[in-house]
Amino acid sequence: MKADKKPLDRAGLLKLASGASVVTAGILIVAKLAAYAVTGSVSLLASLVDSVMDSFASLINLFAIRYSLQPADEQHRFGHGKAEPLAGLAQAAFIAGSAIFLVFHAIDRLRFRHELEQVGIGVVVMAVAIVMTLVLLAIQRYVIRKTGSTAIRADSLHYLTDLLTNMSVLLALYLSTHGLTWADPVFAIGVAVYIFYSAFQIGHEAFQQLMDRQLPDEILQQIRTAATRHPEVTGTHELRTRQAGHTRFVQLHLELDEDMSLKRAHAIADQVEAEILSFLPDSEVIIHQDPVDDSGQRPTKQESG
Repeated sequence: MKADKKPLDRAGLLKLASGASVVTAGILIVAKLAAYAVTGSVSLLASLVDSVMDSFASLINLFAIRYSLQPADEQHRFGHGKAEPLAGLAQAAFIAGSAIFLVFHAIDRLRFRHELEQVGIGVVVMAVAIVMTLVLLAIQRYVIRKTGSTAIRADSLHYLTDLLTNMSVLLALYLSTHGLTWADPVFAIGVAVYIFYSAFQIGHEAFQQLMDRQLPDEILQQIRTAATRHPEVTGTHELRTRQAGHTRFVQLHLELDEDMSLKRAHAIADQVEAEILSFLPDSEVIIHQDPVDDSGQRPTKQESG
């Protein structure tokens, strides 16, 4: 009963975070569009474009997460977890595109400056945007701690850039009211550079998952320690790991006494697997048992074939 509940809890958290992201992005788009129409602020436009990109990215996340949570089937025997890093890669492309657009628009505004109007409305909208983004980030951070989702982590990263963007827009609006008209487009360019850097980080992480990068070294060491902690395991080798979405895949060979019965070797492998799953839940663990003689030597593949 408990084993069935855990995936459902995780699925619910992922759906909560992705749904909250879509709703937040939608509200902020409407508010910022109205504020930009009134003020004409290019830094506010930068924030608006970023929110539009967020909405596309969040929608991608919403569908990708729902797809990744589907169980393995006949055509996808390892599940659908790679939908998450694919979503992260798409997000990176969207975010990078928005950054390039902002740079060109801000440069144009530097060349042809004009005074902003009704700045107070823009200030109120950005203050509301900051509060909403903080609430969303709190939800996302909680879900990331519980699930380790790559897609939610990518979503959270660009909402963190949103928070910095909104704060910089507030400062730009304030400076513009004091005659510093250059502040608005210059801050927009600064935001664009930071957005592009964030896109690179998201894309790099997603690419590494798609290329089956191994798990961090500290986790590899935990796995080796868990395996060799068993008194009848003399060693391990050929440890291979990767991650697809929320699922980690672990493969390793256990070195066991060559005179041990198959039944006992299988029981030891089950115990080691349980030990690994205790700190790596939602993982697929495959263990191969290798016989070793009294000197600790393993037979060659020809001999063990």
